[in-house]
Amino acid sequence: MTLTRPGSHMREELTSQPDTWARAADLRDQQALLPSAGARVAVVGCGTSWFIAQAYANLRETAGQGETDAFAASEAFVDRGYDAVVALTRSGTTTEVLELVERIAGRTPVVGVIGDPTSPLVDMVDEAVLLPFADEQSVVQTRFATTALALFRASLGEDLTSAIDDARAVLAADDDPALRDAEQYTFLGRGWTVGLAHEAALKMRESSQSWTESYGSMEYRHGPLAIAAPGRVTWQFGEAPAGLAAQVEATGARFVQHPIDPMADLVRLHRVALDRAVARGLDPDQPRNLTRSVILDA
Repeated sequence: MTLTRPGSHMREELTSQPDTWARAADLRDQQALLPSAGARVAVVGCGTSWFIAQAYANLRETAGQGETDAFAASEAFVDRGYDAVVALTRSGTTTEVLELVERIAGRTPVVGVIGDPTSPLVDMVDEAVLLPFADEQSVVQTRFATTALALFRASLGEDLTSAIDDARAVLAADDDPALRDAEQYTFLGRGWTVGLAHEAALKMRESSQSWTESYGSMEYRHGPLAIAAPGRVTWQFGEAPAGLAAQVEATGARFVQHPIDPMADLVRLHRVALDRAVARGLDPDQPRNLTRSVILDA
């Protein structure tokens, strides 16, 4: 009997991200299945997929591709005359996503971006964008989420070369024990990176049972800054508002901001989350109270 080390699946999956991003960036035929420029679109998902949906929605609308909203599948207002709905899900079995797609079938075209090509969602959507090479064994998502985002970014005309190079550099760098051992983490973002901040906070909670919070960077000073203190970390994804770093550092907290592509910085967070979990004797491949897909009883 072969025993795997705690987090071994997560480690393999997170380190493969530069390669899966490059592969997604080349999937031109799959990208062409996404809603065309000018379409009014809703993007839905649950948990991690909802946060990636937020990032995509911001990027698509900012790029002038059309009005784009992001919703948690359980709370989605999709009966608003959208031209298409994009349903993002690794497993393709999440109850809320399946119920939403079934409800709007025949009324609104649905594009599914799915990790598992054998899932029931594949046959329910009008177009299926399949990313089986990014699917995962670990319950804690890393590469599927970022690979889907790489696909979305490439579909909007972005060149991901720098992001891929930055991710490779992150994976080759030494660990930061002080970052791993912080008492508390707050993650911040602006624009499309707000979704990354929410995803980073979720990743740390899922994998290492850590105390995390996440906010839009400008909102952080409207109350949440009160939590900053020595031994705690405020981590900014992308460019920070002027003066924020100094305000955080004045509290004694550590302000973290890396001059790299924010998606690559999320890879750094994945490493920190994994190392923190293992140091605490936890297995992020099988986190407490969580399963690969949320399937609710009828």
